[in-house]
Amino acid sequence: MKKILTLICIAAVSTIALADKKSAKTVDVSKLPAASSQKDVTYDKDIKPIFDGSCFKCHGSEKQKGKLRLDSLAAALKGGEDGKVIEPGNSAKSLLVHSVARLDEDEAMPPEDKGKPLTAEQVGLIRAWIDQGAK
Repeated sequence: MKKILTLICIAAVSTIALADKKSAKTVDVSKLPAASSQKDVTYDKDIKPIFDGSCFKCHGSEKQKGKLRLDSLAAALKGGEDGKVIEPGNSAKSLLVHSVARLDEDEAMPPEDKGKPLTAEQVGLIRAWIDQGAK
């Protein structure tokens, strides 16, 4: 019985270590485009059109890769199967920003064969939106 409990504990620790390793992956945020200086950035007016052009094909009403939807403010703030991707007030810590800024090629969005990458100006506007509270 002691051996079985030991094996179960080892398996649990290994699983937690793998999950922590995935979530602990770091990116160089100094490579992020600067946040836009535009004030009063809102999802509906400024961000939804960017997402519509580059994200809705895989993260919209018809398809939700990773259970992530970006076609409404509430859905974007909710996140996907890996949790929240937006940290209101802190764009540098937002996984969405890391992905659209293509800081990690393994996590870059949209994938090269799925859409046109966002411009530095678009990423900067998304950063401003998030830094201003993601409203």
